Amino acid sequence: MSVLPESVRRLAAWCAVVLLVSGVVWVAVRLCVTFRTAVTPVLLALLGTALLRPLFARLVRAGVNRSIAAAVTCVAVVVVVGGAVYIVVAALVDSGDQIVSSLRAAARALAARFGAAGTSLDDLAAHGRQLLSRFGGTAASNVISGVSVVGEYLAMAVLALLLVFFFLRDSPRAARALRTLAPHGRADAAEAMAHRAFAAVEGFMRGTTLIALIDAVCITVGLLVLKVPGAFGLGALVFVGAYIPYLGAFLSGAVAVLVALADRGFVIALWALGVVLAVQVLEGHVLQPVIQSRTVQMHPAVVLLAITAGASVAGIVGMLLAVPLTAAAWGVAHELHDRYAARDAAGEG
Repeated sequence: MSVLPESVRRLAAWCAVVLLVSGVVWVAVRLCVTFRTAVTPVLLALLGTALLRPLFARLVRAGVNRSIAAAVTCVAVVVVVGGAVYIVVAALVDSGDQIVSSLRAAARALAARFGAAGTSLDDLAAHGRQLLSRFGGTAASNVISGVSVVGEYLAMAVLALLLVFFFLRDSPRAARALRTLAPHGRADAAEAMAHRAFAAVEGFMRGTTLIALIDAVCITVGLLVLKVPGAFGLGALVFVGAYIPYLGAFLSGAVAVLVALADRGFVIALWALGVVLAVQVLEGHVLQPVIQSRTVQMHPAVVLLAITAGASVAGIVGMLLAVPLTAAAWGVAHELHDRYAARDAAGEG
């Protein structure tokens, strides 16, 4: 007979379980970070597959061959994403000179009002050549490393696109392989958990895409009414940023307000800020509860913690992947809970 009370033994058992799970999660995260160039495209491809599967399914139901349907879906993604990138870049290039000139004027005003005696933009310009010569080597190395990073991200994007094609085309084979690899007697449970996790990710991606589209349209219309340059590009930026909940909308909205401030002045910037805040209120109190309640239910605190953890592990990519992965884990947890609850109910009956 144990000398420890029952409550202490239960606490010790739960602590052992938490430590074991934490160790497994830590090892998995470290492995994902080490092999990020292979893991990141797979995760991005799963998100793309969850988002594009309805279009692919419609093409298949219309009698299109699975390979052709997957290829058409991937081509549509390239066209849409390429068009969005082109709109953003073109808008920033068109308004770049205006933004720079406005920022220079603001810098002169700040230097005249708050600068120390004998310091001005002319002094900074006079010392610019010395600073460039001192830090030229570091800047060149940073440019080289930046080019390598861009090349790495492009390679991962191409690999993710290819994986989307294979995931869409060969999804029935993946289900059969999962049942084959599952332990004896656990094939149904493994397939149910996989379906629940994928359904959670699919629902999150659908809901987020719809919310992002509504946000982008509303903000674009508001910026067009205010005659802010690059309204379509800023709207596209809002659409992309909405895939990072809370932080993405905040950052893209801040960019829109800064562009309005740089080109149209303080009053128009206040109106742009009002448009952004109104859209955020609409999203938080109407769109999120109505749309996401039909897909995935997660508390905002869980979302913020997931984004913070993802950013600390993998930066921007981690922020993008954190919430869908949490939604998948949430779906698996619900499936396990439902199964154990049904088993307990059957045992009591």
